[in-house]
Amino acid sequence: MNNDEKNVRKRLPTLPLQAVFSLLFIVFFTLSNADEMKTSSSLNTPRSSNITVSEEPIQPLYLATNLDPRIVSLGKRLFNEQRLSRDNNLACSHCHFMDENGADHVKYNVGRNGVKLAVNTLTVFNSSLNHRFFWDGRANSLEDQINFVVKSANEFATTWPEIIAKLASDKQYQYDFQQLYPDGITADNIRNAIATFERTLITPNSRFDQYLLGDTNAITQEEKKGYRLFKNYGCVACHQGRNVGGNLFMKFGVFKDYFTARGNPTTADLGRYNVTGKKQDRYVFRVPSLRLAVLTAPYFHDGSVKTLEKAVELMGIHQLGRKIPEENIDLIVAFLKTLPGEYNGRPLSSATAKAMKQERNTAP
Repeated sequence: MNNDEKNVRKRLPTLPLQAVFSLLFIVFFTLSNADEMKTSSSLNTPRSSNITVSEEPIQPLYLATNLDPRIVSLGKRLFNEQRLSRDNNLACSHCHFMDENGADHVKYNVGRNGVKLAVNTLTVFNSSLNHRFFWDGRANSLEDQINFVVKSANEFATTWPEIIAKLASDKQYQYDFQQLYPDGITADNIRNAIATFERTLITPNSRFDQYLLGDTNAITQEEKKGYRLFKNYGCVACHQGRNVGGNLFMKFGVFKDYFTARGNPTTADLGRYNVTGKKQDRYVFRVPSLRLAVLTAPYFHDGSVKTLEKAVELMGIHQLGRKIPEENIDLIVAFLKTLPGEYNGRPLSSATAKAMKQERNTAP
């Protein structure tokens, strides 16, 4: 290799492996669908409505099976149990409101002693489908995630011996754990119960799921156009699978530096680098699920974007390297609105969330 070649290599950016695959995916779709992506008007040509679900990058959701309902019930109580925190005033539900679609709708939630958390809260719905947990992927499982929350100085700020002692003083918890676990109240069993409850928080039977499963009338022509754009622009390079994301890491700012454009960098902006210490992991984050994106504003790890339209625009610029026309953004958002499904037989929507909140506030 001569000196010129070495100098060129030094100037080349280092991208995560996932980013390389995504860029190849984007290039492929851009070349094969360039004319179609110029404007939404080019999508008016009639197309076959047939769809083969196994060939689609997004797959339907199904409820979790073989979960003991008694453990689920115990896990739900623990999910709302404030005694899991040192000051007895925080629970998992402090950030993940069931009547707010599993999120909190604020830029940064407030943890222990009024300290704002460093990143935006992701929805707990469908979280069991993620391959890692937290924006930086520092937890390998739901159970592991609970460990981090328990030990975090700005969240529960406690220890497992303290938690076990509190729960062991409650006769109902004593009885329930003894009935379900041979060794009673332990850290492993507490984590297992909460994680088992969280594995039930799946939102199947969305209109888009119905479409994938054969009901071609479940979504409108405009929404179908939005889905084609979502695929053709290359959004599915990162947002695919059952959870429409959540299964890989990606650098935030593949084509343009998001953080310079936004300003005021923080330690949390370093993303996965804070976990691994590897240079190539700077600004790398776990790709979030889009299943409930239309219901869980604000967006991004920094909660800086209030509307889904703006989020799509910025994703186009920073991740795809292109300015998406406004009419195409509207079509993509129309598609994203088909993704929320049901929880406990009730369609998830902003109206449903409002009704659930009213029920909670008026409960005796």
